[in-house]
Amino acid sequence: MQSLKRTKIVDLIHCTEFGSTVNVKGWVRTRRGSKNVNFIALNDGSTIKNVQIVADVEQFDAEMLKQITTGACLSVVGTLVESQGAGQASEIQATAIEVLGTCDADFPMQKKGQTFEYMRTHAHMRLRTNTFGAVFRIRHNMAMAIHRYFHEHGFFYFHTPIITASDAEGAGQMFQVTTQDLNNLPKTEEGQVDYANDFFGKQASLTVSGQLEGELGATALGAIYTFGPTFRAENSNTPRHLAEFWMIEPEVAFNDITDNMDLAEDFIKYCIRWALENCKDDLEFLNNMVDKTLLERLHFVVNNNFLRLTYTEGIEVLQKAIAEGRKFEFPVTWGTDLSSEHERFLVEEHFKCPIILTDYPKEIKAFYMKQNEDGKTVRAMDVLFPQIGEIIGGSEREESYDKLVARIEELHIPMKDMWWYLDTRKFGTCPHSGFGLGFERLILFVTGMQNIRDVIPFPRTPRSAEF
Repeated sequence: MQSLKRTKIVDLIHCTEFGSTVNVKGWVRTRRGSKNVNFIALNDGSTIKNVQIVADVEQFDAEMLKQITTGACLSVVGTLVESQGAGQASEIQATAIEVLGTCDADFPMQKKGQTFEYMRTHAHMRLRTNTFGAVFRIRHNMAMAIHRYFHEHGFFYFHTPIITASDAEGAGQMFQVTTQDLNNLPKTEEGQVDYANDFFGKQASLTVSGQLEGELGATALGAIYTFGPTFRAENSNTPRHLAEFWMIEPEVAFNDITDNMDLAEDFIKYCIRWALENCKDDLEFLNNMVDKTLLERLHFVVNNNFLRLTYTEGIEVLQKAIAEGRKFEFPVTWGTDLSSEHERFLVEEHFKCPIILTDYPKEIKAFYMKQNEDGKTVRAMDVLFPQIGEIIGGSEREESYDKLVARIEELHIPMKDMWWYLDTRKFGTCPHSGFGLGFERLILFVTGMQNIRDVIPFPRTPRSAEF
């Protein structure tokens, strides 16, 4: 085949240089035609749109044409012409076709209506479908929007450790990291695992959050954000949980809870606007094929202020709804954590707008959150979205050394693991706030997908670590 620089399909579909010779490479979506002409839909992943290749059967070897099946990889040289059919502005009249890779008939992503559950079992191949191409192009764009937002607002990208000896959430649901022989673990005299000769000389785990280290960055650099993988050894088989996921965690010195809410709302609206402006084709596809209300919901979020109310007010609304006959699977009492069904009722049915819920009972929130004067609640905030429930969780942090130590002791968190964190309250403490956004939950909302396992390329869940 003649040497010619490849043109990406995303660029080709906007090209109007009809009559020029072009080279495209990609994977066959479909092939149809007659004994005289074949029409091949080719896609290279750069856009949701395919380019149509028109091949005059008489010009090509019959055995080569038989190899052009769904999933096969081609390099095509031809003349760019105005399309005679509807749906595309241009097409390519092929003059040379090279089959770079054939595709057997047992290709798992043949053109038919596979379920998302089925495609999850072939996650290494599902990336080639229209739906997952759209999802992962949007995922890329959301990552770019996040970095751009924080850069434009004076934040510094701060890298916190993946391996840690502290449990930021105090929940204990952590994956351990060790180099010791699991078939012959050394034990102390008390019968506990002896970590003295382990790689780090102590028990170490994969991080559940970069927040505690992020606070150190904020008290030095003013405003930082983390964006990296986090891990939860939580046996949750739900459409909203993963064992490995990505978190965005800004932390800002001198911000109080109101500043924190303002930042969260502005940040997430920026990300959604970015998607609407930069992912139009993919969003339109997902709106048509996955969720007919997707675009309407995205525009609604960016065009409306988030309602702010306290946890106590939220409980009162829920209890009133129950008194009026509304049924919930889980009970609603002051002091219990809200489930997704409660959060979605408040957002989707009662207030019909995004909500920032504040001032949660301290017993159901992390040790580091600043306590209110009532002694019962903390300056926490959760941003609740339609279909998702909680999408952001954050708080104003407790800057008082004495109050923080008292809370750590109250929860029986080992003080030996927290000395470095407490130093920030001993040496120049300051008010500060931050929050965490689960990246996959943002992608769920922006794409309209229903299961979090479908917005990360290779999901890690209980009893599933394939690919």
